Amino acid sequence: MKTAVWLYLFLFIAFFDLHAQYPILTPFAVSLGAAPSFIGLMMGIYSITHLPGNLIAGVGVDRFGSRLFIVLSLLLAGVVLLLQAHVANPWQLLALRSVSGFVLAFLSPACMALLARIATDRIQQGKLMAGNGLVHTFASVFSPAAGALLVAQIGFTRAFEWLGWLLIATAICALLFIHERKLTSTPMPIKMAKQDAGKLQTEIVSTSPDLNESLEEDRPLPWLVYALPIATSCAQGILSFELPLMADQHGGHSIMATGLLFSVVSFGALVTLSMLFLNKYSPYLRTLWGSVLLAVVYFALAVGVPIPLAGMLFMLGMVKGVIWPAVPTLLIDLSGGKKYGRTFSLLSIAYSVGAFLGPMAAGVLRDRMSPYFIAFVVLMVAAAILPFHGPRRISARTHFS
Repeated sequence: MKTAVWLYLFLFIAFFDLHAQYPILTPFAVSLGAAPSFIGLMMGIYSITHLPGNLIAGVGVDRFGSRLFIVLSLLLAGVVLLLQAHVANPWQLLALRSVSGFVLAFLSPACMALLARIATDRIQQGKLMAGNGLVHTFASVFSPAAGALLVAQIGFTRAFEWLGWLLIATAICALLFIHERKLTSTPMPIKMAKQDAGKLQTEIVSTSPDLNESLEEDRPLPWLVYALPIATSCAQGILSFELPLMADQHGGHSIMATGLLFSVVSFGALVTLSMLFLNKYSPYLRTLWGSVLLAVVYFALAVGVPIPLAGMLFMLGMVKGVIWPAVPTLLIDLSGGKKYGRTFSLLSIAYSVGAFLGPMAAGVLRDRMSPYFIAFVVLMVAAAILPFHGPRRISARTHFS
């Protein structure tokens, strides 16, 4: 588990660095003369350029392991940030954000695949995924405010330079301390089943018939299973687009106010991610009901429920903290624990598609309806689809664990 500790440390630094940019990218683009519609395009293109990277990562991680992709992703992202510090117009920023979207597409599937390989059983996989979400959230609690403070103290140029060098240093440390020589073999439960099928056949069939089928047959997941990750990232993209504007409407006129609001969301997620007992419950149920509750919170934001904005964002973060670790664990159960690289690559693609559609839809439809209502609709549709494709492939062990 030493590898997991190192990985969590590097992930914390990487996520801290990346989330620190959230409250400063929009003001930086505005300072370059970008219009709101162009900013929506910039946020969307960053996500859509994830797709080719995710596709490459899906095959590459399974074939070459995670370490190479983690190191290169962090290193190249740091170089892009150093270049981003010296852009002179919005089109240069758009081009660099496109490149950044591509190189960072490898990071998430590589990290999640490495964590999945470390685990020896489904319960431990759930805990490691929760740990990934916890580290992610810890970083995102402080980083938006830290990024805003950094810009206020030293300006955009030096802030991006500092963040870029931090990513490069993290890449070097990852090269030195992440080792996976013992982690590229078949996951322990499946390897045991293949070596001693007769001994484990009765146990597997009695507790998880669908898992037994997955050992014999590598069936691809139904595409509609990924509708919910698309919906959640679409809603997150809408929030990232809309929140800086809402900060101004609620009395905040600075980058710092926006950074604090992003931190409130992350702090809410941190609360539920710290409730490790939630990992004992079915990832299917956590995903399904979490998405419904998330839709309700977005609906409340859309209709203007008389609750302070910070309180609404805190509740939104709490629900996200339930969904984040549940989704990758659910996909592991549905796929039978095979081809982690491809499974998490498709998950990252789903997140990228949603993150592209969200800001684009918000930028186009903001004058006609609340973008939060769009988030409510897509989340409810995805939640309605999931029961038709999830339970039939999940074992009884998953439902009643």
